[in-house]
Amino acid sequence: MDGVPQFTATVTDALHSLAQELTSARLLIQFGLILLAAVIGTIAASLIRRRIDLTAPGARWPHVVQKLARLLLANLATIIFVLVLDVTRAIMISITWPSASYLLGVAASLATAWVVIAVITGLIRNQFVYRLVAISAWTIAALSILGYLDPTIKTLDSVGIMLGGLRITPLLVIKTTVLLMLTLWATNAVADFLDRRLQTSTDLTPSIQVLMSKLIRLVLIGFAVVIVLSTVGIDLSALAFFSGAVGVGVGFGLQKIVSNLVSGIILLADKSIKPGDVISVGDHFGRVGNMGARYTSVDTRDGREYLIPNEDFITQRVANWTYSSDLVRLFVKFSTTYDSDPRKAQEAAVEAALSVERVLKKPAPACMLTAFGAASIEYELWFWIRDPAAGVVNVKSDVLLALWDTLAGQGVSIPKPGPARVIYELAREDEPEAPKDQSDAPPPPKSPFPG
Repeated sequence: MDGVPQFTATVTDALHSLAQELTSARLLIQFGLILLAAVIGTIAASLIRRRIDLTAPGARWPHVVQKLARLLLANLATIIFVLVLDVTRAIMISITWPSASYLLGVAASLATAWVVIAVITGLIRNQFVYRLVAISAWTIAALSILGYLDPTIKTLDSVGIMLGGLRITPLLVIKTTVLLMLTLWATNAVADFLDRRLQTSTDLTPSIQVLMSKLIRLVLIGFAVVIVLSTVGIDLSALAFFSGAVGVGVGFGLQKIVSNLVSGIILLADKSIKPGDVISVGDHFGRVGNMGARYTSVDTRDGREYLIPNEDFITQRVANWTYSSDLVRLFVKFSTTYDSDPRKAQEAAVEAALSVERVLKKPAPACMLTAFGAASIEYELWFWIRDPAAGVVNVKSDVLLALWDTLAGQGVSIPKPGPARVIYELAREDEPEAPKDQSDAPPPPKSPFPG
């Protein structure tokens, strides 16, 4: 706790010295020179930007060079401000005491640190990481320039609590948080790069690509966390308390999350489901999109995307329409009247199926006569498609429309509902149900022969 009074005393002395300096003319002169340098920098940068156009020449430069040129042009006013202050301070040092231009040196150093940090962090695309790095770096630079870095570090490290065998201080929390965010950002960038390289590999199946991508990301994240904890001086054995708490949490409330995570790894490993497959699970039918750690997305034909937990693919019956082959056989039922030639009806049905663009020529469509009904002849038309992800009902509709036109052109009649058909359906409804077991069946008739 000794660091807090020491830091308070340092800040108090600095404020007291500043209050005394505010009454001196040399401090007011330095403030005026700083303001004048800022005005000169702003006007000069505005005039230079009007005359410089990086669009045409910058198009031939590498992307990093283009980015650096734009960042330097954006911070041109600060750069000119620093140059003006350095020249002014050099002149003042040559004609007066160095202490008379101390404030100019501090302002120039702070502005220089701002430019360097802005140019370096400007290459970071993630806005959150950019702001975090820029603010943290400039705060450390400002404290170092003003001479308050060491007292601030001692103050933040003087207050802490003991948790198990670990002493947690504000300095430890800040260092761990900043380093963890930076390493996780770098880890995700590396993982994204490796993921793009894996997706371009033609030797790996889609499921193996996703599995390797997930495993690489998990390994890199775990490695980054261990590195950060070791860097800030945290003994990993001191985290036994937290690991026990995590184990209790998994046992009581995180079973589903762990189950979905393990199920996702199993699905990727056994390649039963992979991105691009057409599946039906429960009431959902669609194409497998993204396979995440907790869920798998299934894109449907109506524009909706279902996020199905990975556990459902392990515990429920799943129909994979494209597991070993992308060929899918469909069928439609139809009937003709008894005064129509059944062979001609079969030929017309095959012709109708072949006229639909999505129906394959090989395997060829086939039409089977299935039953002689009370009022019509029943048929089933079988045909094959290779793109179930494009829809199943729509291709059936196209085949039925083509069948309607082809049967009409061949002179084959489709039965219409009439009195005979209605009587037949009503008679089927009035038929008594078959006995469920032998005890409910009527007794057999007696034999006319003795014995």
